[in-house]
Order: sequence, then structure tokens, then C-alpha cells
Amino acid sequence: MRVRTVAVGRPWLLFVVLTALTGVGLAWLLATPDGPSPTSVVRVLAVGLGSAVFGSAAWQWLQRDERRPALDPGELWRTTAALAGAWTVAEIVLVVLEAAEAEGLSRFAVSPGTVVDFVRVVSAGRLGAATVVCTALVAVVSAVAFRRRLPWPAAPVLALAGLALIARPVSGHMSQQTLGSLLDAGHVLAAATWFGMLVVLALTARSRGAWSTLLPRYSTIAWRCVWVLAATGVVNAAIRLGGIAPLVTTGYGRVVLAKIAALAALLAAGWWLRRTWVAPAAAHRMGADASLRRAVGESAAMAVAFGLAAALATTA
Repeated sequence: MRVRTVAVGRPWLLFVVLTALTGVGLAWLLATPDGPSPTSVVRVLAVGLGSAVFGSAAWQWLQRDERRPALDPGELWRTTAALAGAWTVAEIVLVVLEAAEAEGLSRFAVSPGTVVDFVRVVSAGRLGAATVVCTALVAVVSAVAFRRRLPWPAAPVLALAGLALIARPVSGHMSQQTLGSLLDAGHVLAAATWFGMLVVLALTARSRGAWSTLLPRYSTIAWRCVWVLAATGVVNAAIRLGGIAPLVTTGYGRVVLAKIAALAALLAAGWWLRRTWVAPAAAHRMGADASLRRAVGESAAMAVAFGLAAALATTA
């Protein structure tokens, strides 16, 4: 059973990536000509990977006092290291693309000097560089913890991943509003927890017992995150749009509507899954492979909303 679950558990990541890119494509259709920036394609990959890293560290932290954790700490450190390494690469590419965009250059013609100047002079470049440092530290610490089987606490890794996730959002347009940065941080971290913890559960839960123990815990956390996500998103959109009419007359507003529709669909799906998945899994009436399939489907649906959100961040 273990071999079969592992074989099924990895290729589905590509499917989640494709649905995330579908979300970006949908936002592009809705927002043209107001945006989004082509960097949204890389941005959604970076945010998705970062959310998974955050989710992995969150599971590690939640199991810190358990004598027999349902998820193997070594497996979690390995997963965190691999995801953080990919996240670092995505963030480096994003900095290069942002440097080219700032100078009006082709993505394939930007020179190292231009990137260095972007990082040194432009605030967005400095934030991007700081994000790369944070993600690289997470990757190194996690890799060392895995290779040496060290019982290191997950809190510092969780903090670094969270800082990297919120670095760009908290410095955006909402930073000019009272408590705007706090709202953005709450929005981003709630989304990362909701998506990332489920992705990591799908990557690392190997047995019916693990799903039985952890899925109810995730379900409780996820519902709380959804309401934080919805509340902060409504406030952010209301401040940015300033009225009802821009919801349909601007590209930004149309993407917001699509994001609201996606969230409503996810809420309905979540309510249904709590009845048809969480309860049977908690009662050991559902196998690990069946839980994995449901986790993959929900992760893929969430990824569409992540694509819309990533595109929204670069839409005028």
C-alpha cells in the first residue's frame, strides 16, 4: 500500500500547477487591457510553493509535542527542503523578470548588472532579494535537519516562510491604509495555511491512520482560515475599488468577482467534503488512496483561486 500511495502522490503536483496557470489565464481574459503582468505566471508558482513550505512547517510545529506523530518529522523536513529549494528558484526568476519589466527590457535580454541595480536601488528589488534570502535559509535549515536527523524546532522555519510570503503583499497599495498591511498579511497567511497544509498532507500522509488523525485537525484549521481569507479579501477589495460599479467596469474588479465566485465554490465544496470525506476518514471508513484523490481534487480547485489572486496582485 505504501508503494502504491507514493506512486500516486507525486505526479498530481503537475495537475495542480496546470490549474493554477488556468487561474492566471482566466484573470488575463477578464482583466485585459488592465493587466495582469506576465510575471503572474511565475508569481503563482512562487506563492504556491511558498504556501506548501509554510504548510509543511505548520504540520511540523503542530506535532512538536507528540511522542508518535502521524507524519514522520524526517519526511516533513525533506519535503520542506525540496519545496523551499524550488521556491527559491522561482523567487530568483521572479526578481529577474521584475527587473526586466522595470527597465522595459525583454525577459531574455536583461543583464546581470540590471538585476543588481534593481535589487540595490528599487524597493521591489530589495524585497525580492530579502525573499530569496529567507527561502534559501529555509531550504538549507530543512535540508540539514533532514540529513542529520536533528530535532530542530519548526517555529523559526515557519516564521521565515511566513515572512517571505508576506514581504511583497504588505508593501503594496494597502500599506497606505490604516491596518492595511496587517489585513494583507492575514489574507496571505490564511490562504497559505489553507492550501499549503492540504498539499503537504497529500504529499506525506501514507496511511489510513494518518488521514484519520490529521484530516479533522486540518478541517478545523481550514474553516477558520477561509473566514479570515473572506473577511480580509472583502475589506481589501472594497478599499481598492471604492464602489460597486468598478466591479464590472475595471479589469481589477472583474478578477475580484471571479475570485469571489471561486471562493464561494470552494466553500460549498468544503462543506460537502466535511460530510462525505472528513467524517468517514476520521472513523477509519476510508482508505488512504481515496483520501489522497479527494485532497488532490480540492488542491487543484484551490490552485485556480491562487492563480486569480496572483494575477490580481499585478492588475491595474
